[in-house]
Order: sequence, then structure tokens, then C-alpha cells
Amino acid sequence: MNGSNMVWLVNRMRCMSVAEMGYRVQQATAIRLGRGMAGRARLALARAAPPSVPTLALDVRGAPELDAREIEALLLDAERICAGHVVLFADGRFDVGVPTAWNRDPDTGVTAPAVYRGDIAIADRELVGDIKHVWELNRHLHLVRLAQAWSLTRDERWMSALAQNLRSWLEQCPPLTGPNWTSSMELGIRLINWSLIWQLIGGDRSAMFEGDAGRRLRADWLGSIHAHCRTIARHLSRHSSANNHLIGELAGLYMGAVTWPCWKESRDWQALAQAELEIEAQAQFSRDGVNREQAFGYHLFVCEFLFVAGLLAQTGGHGLQPFSRAYWAGLQRALRFLRSVRDVGGHVPAVGDADDGCVFRLAVSSMDRAAQLLALGETVFGGHADSHPGVRWLLHTLPGVRPDCDPHEVDTGWAFPDGGYLLFGHRFGEADEIKGLLDCGPLGYLGIAAHGHADALALALSVAGEPCLVDPGTYSYGQDDKWRDYFRGTSSHNTVRIDGLDQSVSGGRFMWLRKAVASIERMPASPHEFDFRGSHDGYARLSDPVRHVRSVRFEGASNTLTVRDEVSARKPHKVELFWHFAPGLDVRLTSNGLAVRGRRFVLQMQASGEDLHLELVRGAENPPLGWYSATYQSKVPCEVLRISTVSSAVPVECRFTITLIDDK
Repeated sequence: MNGSNMVWLVNRMRCMSVAEMGYRVQQATAIRLGRGMAGRARLALARAAPPSVPTLALDVRGAPELDAREIEALLLDAERICAGHVVLFADGRFDVGVPTAWNRDPDTGVTAPAVYRGDIAIADRELVGDIKHVWELNRHLHLVRLAQAWSLTRDERWMSALAQNLRSWLEQCPPLTGPNWTSSMELGIRLINWSLIWQLIGGDRSAMFEGDAGRRLRADWLGSIHAHCRTIARHLSRHSSANNHLIGELAGLYMGAVTWPCWKESRDWQALAQAELEIEAQAQFSRDGVNREQAFGYHLFVCEFLFVAGLLAQTGGHGLQPFSRAYWAGLQRALRFLRSVRDVGGHVPAVGDADDGCVFRLAVSSMDRAAQLLALGETVFGGHADSHPGVRWLLHTLPGVRPDCDPHEVDTGWAFPDGGYLLFGHRFGEADEIKGLLDCGPLGYLGIAAHGHADALALALSVAGEPCLVDPGTYSYGQDDKWRDYFRGTSSHNTVRIDGLDQSVSGGRFMWLRKAVASIERMPASPHEFDFRGSHDGYARLSDPVRHVRSVRFEGASNTLTVRDEVSARKPHKVELFWHFAPGLDVRLTSNGLAVRGRRFVLQMQASGEDLHLELVRGAENPPLGWYSATYQSKVPCEVLRISTVSSAVPVECRFTITLIDDK
């Protein structure tokens, strides 16, 4: 083990309780013992007779009603998949080969070894490439597309292509072997998409299983499904890792146990998964609907898991019991928060980590996952027509009755103090909307806060549906440390940094050792007459402790935003204040401050304080500053205003005046 790995291990152990250390030892022992089971599992799979217990088939026939453009796009995507060109993450299309090289990273070309799962170091790029790319391909979202194409056309070539892909995967990825068996959550997502495929092709009655080859495919597939369920149940994410991973594992285990109740353990798996999903649906969201990982991308991700498991239960197949009213109410609150923070142009601030990973990809023409979730909620909770193509496919594949839910949940809100976010502005939902987001919540969830960013008291601002002050996003989990550290660090957020240090102390790429705690000291009365005061203790750790207090006022009558930052300490410290502007805006320093022009607005900013130095930075690399990441693995330069001074007490005040203009 090299020095950096040893430091990471020590830091990771610092984040664990005694109980977690015991669990980790138990898991490590189980993985070591599992090495001998891998060969026996493959031998048993080869000898096993297909289970005779009936699987769940929901009598899904044909396809939902779609417009001609969506049908054309779907069939074109299916053609590309057959040619080995697959969309991964948000919109990147990769050549994965024909037949697909399932253990190869399509980005770097590195093929991971087909060895026991416990012997693969998934962080070793020379060994496996970028494991995120490998896992994303093996979620099999794109194989659902082939099942959709068959449902639409009944053309046997789509069924044949699907069978060939499944056969090649089963051959290249036998139980417990290779990189695609190293993450229980990835097994869960694969089970979810296999379950959707199973319903779309007709389950046991599918033409895919005709003849000797078809029966062998069914038997091998069921054997792998059993190994998936068993592996998940034995290796659930617990303690400080019990975040979105645990929900994904439980949702996958539930889908697997319900769709294929073929084994003596299936009933126990189903009961375990449903009971724990009920618990986690409450535990991982605040009382006002905010996902506690403080990462909006994972807010979407977890909602997708909870929806797909809940909708399967609503079908009532095999005597299924629905999830509780509290479960669905939690989802309603989560959608209320999402609807509230989304601006009139459809943009959601890029708070916290995001990797563009999704649970299912059923629509082709629309990749806006927030819009899809909100449309799903409107149909499931509000009885609205399922106008979104992804919603139509999901409810067609998992047909059931509407859940028991709370009809009194309001559509939107502005104050989410338990979750840690407040909205300011006015005319929400109108074309001339001004919407700002203030982050005054915790860093993240559980001991490691894996997906949180050091962004206490940061702001985002959108004007007339156009992002203005932005959170720069995530970029990548696998690039050099300097990029991972930058995008989740304080200098990439619209807040204050002291002495060049992040507000919270990092212990590794997905770990924070010391977490800044934000406090609300004055709660505003409304979003359009917004008067906030808050602080955080992130710099109390310094030898000369520093307290940062931020006051935020928005006056709707004049469209004026005033941000006042007070730093108090015994000695002078270097103080830096950052304002990040969306790419594409015209941003210029002026003699009085800063001028910003968008399509429908002009923003003027004046800064006041003592000995302030103002500079615009764009696309700096050493150290990084002035970057924006709209999607995973992409980054572009953006303008950042850095205001710096050396002070122990003098406040810095920034006054933004917003003027709406006619874009004609």
C-alpha cells in the first residue's frame, strides 16, 4: 500500500464508529470467503434447472401512445445501440463494440481482468480504467431501449439483438467475477432495468425463451439474477455509507425479489427491502423534502429509485402490499422541493455532487430528469395526463393504481430550513422571475458527507429563467485530485474563503473530516422582502479562530440584492469572496464594480469595503479557478469575480441591482 492510500485509509477509519469498524471487518471476511464460492456458483449455474415458480408478468402489451418524432428518435437510438454506440451519463455516446466488451472502459479502452470481485482495485485506473464508465454501461439502461423498440414494432430483430446482448453479458460477467460485481448498488440498478425488460418482452411467455437456446438463456439469466439478489443482500451499504447507495441496493433487491420470486430466500429479500426502503425514504430526506446528501443530482437519483420500487408495489401483482402513505408523502415533499428550486427556464442549481447517473432512461427526446420526475409526480399524485414520454413508458411498463397520498401538499415553497435552503426573489413561475437560492444547511450526510461541497452560505441566482450566479457543478470523480478538490472546494462557490483554505477539511475524494456547520441567526419573512443573517464555524479550527457571518437582503420593489460578509478574528486574515457567472454572460469590470448582461437582464454590482482588490478570472488551471461543469466529465471556462482583502473585522458588502430588459 502506497503512502497516499495509507493516508486515505487512516482518514476513512477516523470517520467510522466502533460498530462500523466491526461491520467492515465482517464484510472483508465475507468477501475473502466468497472467493471460493465464485467457482462453485458458476458450476451450480451450469448445472441448475430453471426454477419452476412463476415470475411476475404484468401483462404489458404493446407500447404507450407516442408522437412520431419520439418513435423515430427511439428507433434511431436502438439502431445505434445495435451498432455498438451507446449513450452514457447525460449525453456522451461511446463505442462499446459489437459484441459489447462489457468489462472494457469505453473511454480509456482499458479492459478490467475477469477475476474474483474481491481482487479488483476499482480505483486503479491502469487496471480498470475509469470504473464509472464501466459501471454506467453495465447498468443496461440501453438494453431497455431494445425492449422498447420491440414493443413498438414487434420486429424480431430487436428481440434478437436484446438476446444477443444478454447472452454476451452473462458469458463475460459470470457471478462474482469482474468489475461489474464490485458494487452492490450497480447490481441493484441492473436488476431494475432487467425487471423493466422482463415486463416489456412478456416475461416467461416471451419469444426470447423459445427453443433450446432460449430456454438456456432464461436459465442462465435467472441464475445470474439469483446471484445478484444474494450478493446485494449480503453486502448492503451500512453505517457511514448508508446513503443513496443503500436506497439503490434496496430498490434493486426489491425489484429482483418481486419480479423473480423463484427461490426460498425471495420472500425474505422482498420483506427486508420493503421494510428498509420505508425507513430510508424518511431518514434520507429532511422534514421539508431535501435529500440529506445536500447534492441535488442525488436528490433526483434517490427519487427515481423510490418511485420505481413504489410503482412496482402498486401493480398488486402476486399479492404485493403497497408502500405506506408516509413513503409516498416523502416523495411528494421531495418533488415539492425540486419544483421550488427549479427556475422558470427549467434549470436546477448544481448544488453538491452529480454524476448524471440515472436509474432508468425511457425517453429519448427529453433528457431533463427533473422535468420527467415532476411530470411523473403530476400524473401519480395529481392524476394529470402522462404527457412526458418517459412517464408514459414507466407507467405503461408498471401499470397500477394511484398510491394513497396526501392531497394537501402544496405545489411550491420558498423556505426549507430543516433541509438548509431558502429562496429569495419574486414573481416565481412568471417569465420575469427572479429566483435566488441560499445554502444555509449542513455539509452532507452521515460521517463522511461523501457528496457534499464546502459551500456554506453560498448563493445562486437566476433571472428570467437564465442562470446568472451559478454553482459550478462537479466535473468528474476520476480526474486528477486538483480538479476533484477544486470543484467541491470553497473557491468554486459563491461564498467566502479564509487564508486559502476550504471551509471544511477533506479526507479524500468522497470524505470530509471536519465539517463546517451553518446556523440561521435571522430568518427572513418572505422571499420578496428577504432579510437573512447566518454564520458557520468552518474557520473556528484556525489557530486564530475566524467567524464568518453573511447577511443577505433582497428587496422586491427595487430588484436589489445586498450581500454583506463580516469576518471577525483577533488578527488580520486573507479574505476572498467569489462570484461565479454562468458561461455565455457578458461580464465586465467597470470603474464602479461589475456589469453583467444576459438575454433578458442587466446586473450591476458595486462592492464596498477596505482595500478591496477586484479581478476577473477565467479558465485558470494552476490553481484551478473559473470553470463550470454542466454535465459529468465536461468543463468550460466561466467568469469569476474574486474580491480579496486582508482584514480582521472590516465587512465587505456587494450590492446587485437587477434590471429586466426586452429580449426582442
